[in-house]
Amino acid sequence: MGSRLLNIQRRAAEHGRLRTGYTQGGKPVRSATWVVTSHSEEHVRTAAALWGGEVEQWNPLNSSITQWRVITKTASVEALITPGDPLNQYNELWSKGGCQRRCDGETELLSRRPCLCAARFGEDWHQQKKGVVCSATSRLNVMLPDLSGMGMWRAETHSFYAASEWGAMVDIVLAGTDGRGFVPVTLRIEPRQVVREGQTKKFPVVVVELRGVTPRQALAGPMTAAVALDPSGAGQAVAAIEAPRPDYLAEAEAALTPDDVGDVYRRAHAAGHLDDELVKRLKAIADRLKAEVTGPDEDGAYEAEVVDATP
Repeated sequence: MGSRLLNIQRRAAEHGRLRTGYTQGGKPVRSATWVVTSHSEEHVRTAAALWGGEVEQWNPLNSSITQWRVITKTASVEALITPGDPLNQYNELWSKGGCQRRCDGETELLSRRPCLCAARFGEDWHQQKKGVVCSATSRLNVMLPDLSGMGMWRAETHSFYAASEWGAMVDIVLAGTDGRGFVPVTLRIEPRQVVREGQTKKFPVVVVELRGVTPRQALAGPMTAAVALDPSGAGQAVAAIEAPRPDYLAEAEAALTPDDVGDVYRRAHAAGHLDDELVKRLKAIADRLKAEVTGPDEDGAYEAEVVDATP
């Protein structure tokens, strides 16, 4: 129990939801693009700037608390699966009074009875009308690296097909990372259709795909945060090229001898950072240190001078 409580305490705050539908005129509407909702206007406006759409205030069904939402223009968003187990899956039946059933496929957890849907409709219970039986409910907690804040975003789907696919993907990821690393993924809304009893049914399914890494890399062990944020490595290359320039003058001021200043000079020259002003100031520091020397050292040598070796 203590370990479980500790995990709850360390869980990052939820910033908002990634939805595949919205309400219009009090009725649910499926969306071919992501719908981002949050209590934070800033988060939603950032999402709109990244992925398009108009920001609006919004009240969830059966709630008087106003939130913010944007129906974006993108069907794909970049995300990170974070350390731990990010997936929660149950078969659930909801009403205006809240959750009426929550089942793990074998036991209805609220009543502690065997699965009520399977008992009544058999193994194909999921083909029954929504509201009569439970919906396969999957909740995946991810981080959206391009939005502000370090909290989680919850992607939720009631798709029977997505449930098995999400579970398989997360199991594979956890097998490779042991829940100890970040994994870059893409959350993509994919249109699908099935033909059942002579009728074609179209519906969206949220697909979770590895982003920028191969299965070999994903299964090789936990990735560093830097690799997960930039799996292509392009950003790391830019960072290396644009590495901050050392403070050569501070290093020279901390030197004890003119020879030490000479070392600073040579490193600056090798890095291509040497200019007339730096040469002048390094030479002044070396001259000052040299003036403090009253004679040869114990080996009979005098301190070296800094000279301009620029071709």
